[in-house]
Amino acid sequence: MKIAEIHPQLDWVLSIVAEDGRVGRFDVTPYLEYEAFEELRNPDEFMKVANGGYFVEWECGADLSADTIEARWQVVGKATSQATA
Repeated sequence: MKIAEIHPQLDWVLSIVAEDGRVGRFDVTPYLEYEAFEELRNPDEFMKVANGGYFVEWECGADLSADTIEARWQVVGKATSQATA
């Protein structure tokens, strides 16, 4: 999977649009217990997510691969265009 768009939500969920148009939600909450993700407990830090295409990363150095996201996300639909989130 390649990530076309990513939109962080205040509830530690990433709203994601895949390059193939699938739209889904990925809950980061289970990862917050790990040291690498500790800074993301601060909502302001969580919102600083960047899209790397095949991964997402935060300023603190935490990252998740698109494969990890695809294995655990909840697909909620399909975008009508690549610009739709």
